[in-house]
Amino acid sequence: MDKRLLVLLGVLGVSFSSIFVKYADAPSAVLVIYRNGFAAVMLAFPVAIKYRDEIRSISIKEVSICFLSGIFLALHFFFFFESIKFTSVASSTALVNTEVFFVAVMSFLFYGDKVKKKAAIGILITFAGSLIIALGDGGEGHNALYGDIMALLGAFAMSAYTMIGRRQRKNTSTMVYTFFVYLAASLTMCLYCIPSGIAITGHGSLNYAMALCMTVFCTFMGHSIFNYCLKYVNPVFISTAKLGEPLFATILALLIFREIPGAFQIAGAMLVVCGLYIYGRFEK
Repeated sequence: MDKRLLVLLGVLGVSFSSIFVKYADAPSAVLVIYRNGFAAVMLAFPVAIKYRDEIRSISIKEVSICFLSGIFLALHFFFFFESIKFTSVASSTALVNTEVFFVAVMSFLFYGDKVKKKAAIGILITFAGSLIIALGDGGEGHNALYGDIMALLGAFAMSAYTMIGRRQRKNTSTMVYTFFVYLAASLTMCLYCIPSGIAITGHGSLNYAMALCMTVFCTFMGHSIFNYCLKYVNPVFISTAKLGEPLFATILALLIFREIPGAFQIAGAMLVVCGLYIYGRFEK
């Protein structure tokens, strides 16, 4: 399968994240622990059996880099989940996916990557579409602003996670890398919850179910696909493709929560699709 098509399937997977978060009522940090903890547990056995030689040979430095990546992933999830609670699905997913700009800048600064002019136009169009979607947010006041700020912080955290993954995926298999990353993300939020007095257990079966759904659909069918493709696909393409998430998430919110998109959301979604097409055609 074309790796770029696989990336788009991953985008569809992560688009369900905001829906599951909307249904859940546990603190954001707890949901991060559950989601990544479930993923780490599911990966532990196959990693221990099939990748035991790699585990034995991996250096402390490589493990530390994987854990650093996991810390940024935990921060991304935490900020994103917080955002969902205070602003609309359309606005949150649109703003959190401005990651592409952070990744493009980091790719240029650290790797000397340059984006072709026509591909850059695609990024700008996609980003403009995301902003238009955000402008159509029905939320008002400080709560909506707080949600928007959380989404932007989530975008920055995700860009750091993506760039670390670009480096580490050249030296580590997808299974081993994701196991350490998800384990680190879960432990990071545990270290936040315990001193903060946030109860990690006792939040009811609904939250466990939603976290499990996030693990299967959004983590394994979303972020794990992105991690796999980082070895074969330009990270700027992955980040740009993720900008399709607001489109999918808005449609899902319409069908499930009856969050009816206005003219801004519809116009923005059309620009997102157009921008993705342009970038995908000219990025090579």
